Amino acid sequence: MTASLIDGKAFAATVREKVAAHVARFRDGHGVTPGLAVVLVGEDPASQVYVRNKGEQTKAVGMASFEFRLDAATSQDELLALIARLNADEAVHGILVQLPLPKHLNEDLVINSISPAKDVDGFHISNVGLLATGQKSMVPCTPLGCLMLLRDRLGSLSGREAVVVGRSNIVGKPMAQLLLRDSCTVTVAHSRTRDIEAVCRRADILVAAVGRPEMITGEWIKPGATVIDVGINRVPAPEKGEGKHRITGDVHFESAAKVAGAITPVPGGVGPMTIACLLANTLTATARIHGLGEPEGLTA
Repeated sequence: MTASLIDGKAFAATVREKVAAHVARFRDGHGVTPGLAVVLVGEDPASQVYVRNKGEQTKAVGMASFEFRLDAATSQDELLALIARLNADEAVHGILVQLPLPKHLNEDLVINSISPAKDVDGFHISNVGLLATGQKSMVPCTPLGCLMLLRDRLGSLSGREAVVVGRSNIVGKPMAQLLLRDSCTVTVAHSRTRDIEAVCRRADILVAAVGRPEMITGEWIKPGATVIDVGINRVPAPEKGEGKHRITGDVHFESAAKVAGAITPVPGGVGPMTIACLLANTLTATARIHGLGEPEGLTA
């Protein structure tokens, strides 16, 4: 068996096209232009690239992009004051504070200072609680992207056995909640799970979000299963030259692809969906704030 490739890059392009069409409808029909504010504190190179990409894609779909680049020495009070201004700004419908923050800043305090209605990352404690209780909420971008890919590949997820490897607040836990809402039978596996290989082999849907390079091999996978690899890991690649690296997921792609029915590659799988779903969440936040019709197919 050779697994079908789940092309997240192509699917993300389709999501952006849908978002752009709704942005035009909001702007031309209602005089509302969705606005996304991104706050970056410090000079982390990876975060800088990510913020730049977010800004470019925000503008490309017709949204207003607001970027705030703050010095690494920015105080807690200064950052909270900026967020308070953005919460009150009617031109801003989505607020994202790029993580990680410098160590002197309290991430939980910062995240929970964002208005839940504008929390397009879905990390505010109110949105976490709403998701856990099956109510309307803002949903974290990466799990939302995974859910979209799964629905597109499988149609109804009802009754399928799903295993999520990883229990982070950003991916693992919300992913499990979303799969439960789609009526899967869900197991969350982690570093203390006994016989984790056997647990994974039960899965019709296997989501790997543990942050360990190529931890999951083909021997862990049920024949025909759908595998979503959330991991993005840089590992040494001596074959490319001294000091060179390659990007790999949490799944050993070559062995897994021989067993799975469908699989996401790394890169080019889940990664492109994260920013696409950030734009979708900003659109959803705009619709809810202004009482406009929510976009179909772009929410959980």
